[in-house]
Amino acid sequence: MSITLTEKAAEQIAKQLQKRGKGVGLRLGVKKSGCTGFAYVVEYADAVEPDDSVFEQHGVKVVVRNNDLAYLSGVRVDYRREGINEAFRFDNPNVKATCGCGESFAV
Repeated sequence: MSITLTEKAAEQIAKQLQKRGKGVGLRLGVKKSGCTGFAYVVEYADAVEPDDSVFEQHGVKVVVRNNDLAYLSGVRVDYRREGINEAFRFDNPNVKATCGCGESFAV
C-alpha cells in the first residue's frame, strides 16, 4: 500500500506547512459524501496517531488513517493549476465511478 506525491504536490505541502508554522504533514482521508459515496478529506496533520500510516516523499509526509488505506492505496497526489484555480488532484486507481459534479467517488 502506498501514496505517491508529485514534486509539485510536495512543494505545495511544504509551503503551506511553513506558512502555517506547525504540523508534521498532510492528512489525507475519505468521508461518506455526495451521490456516489465518498469524498477526499485533506487537512493538516499535527501529529501521527497510533492508527496512522505515514508516507514520505520529496521531504514531506502524508498521514493516512489505517481505516482509509483501502480507499487510498495507490493514490497519486498532484497539485495543479487550471486557469485561475489551484488544487490538489487525486489519481486513484480504486475509483470505479464518479458523480457528475466531481465531488464524490465510488470504490
